[in-house]
Amino acid sequence: MSTVPAQQEGMRQVFKRFNKVMIMMWRVGLGPLLNIWPQGFGQIMVLTHVGRKSGQVRQTPVNYAEIDGEIYCMAAFGPRSHWYLNIMSNPAVEVWLPDGWWIGIGEDASSEADRLDIIREILIASGFAAYAFADINPNTISDEQLEAETADYRLLRVRRTEARTGPGGPGEYRWIWPLTTMILLVMLWMRPRRR
Repeated sequence: MSTVPAQQEGMRQVFKRFNKVMIMMWRVGLGPLLNIWPQGFGQIMVLTHVGRKSGQVRQTPVNYAEIDGEIYCMAAFGPRSHWYLNIMSNPAVEVWLPDGWWIGIGEDASSEADRLDIIREILIASGFAAYAFADINPNTISDEQLEAETADYRLLRVRRTEARTGPGGPGEYRWIWPLTTMILLVMLWMRPRRR
């Protein structure tokens, strides 16, 4: 018998499917475009981490906020979130941000003194997601309510250590756009003309 409520498990499955689409959008170079309207769509980055059991590379899109040069995100499904457990097991991560690709170290920041302020900033930076999935208005919720609603959330800080470049990162399939455009132009040019 699962200890995770059925509704929460259903949300995990929705996110799992949606995450694949988000990662592909980053790979074809649309990651910065996803972040063009943070108040609506939210600020989204991709965390690359290693599976604690499988040892395989995993990627998870998450909402984030940058505060004093540090990157913060949170595991809203709490301490059972697979990506959170993976990072706690192996803190070496990579982050794909709209302005670059970084190697970093992930660390739990759930006991920080300003935890609620950081969580509020992440929820504000999540755009519609805070309203739609957590039923929280981060701009008006009281600190007491926010504490109660996010008691199980795990806060993660990513300390960027060095910039990363090369294959295997965001935009690696950017070449698809010129190729697709060229194919469409050739098809348009070769189609029979009506008289």
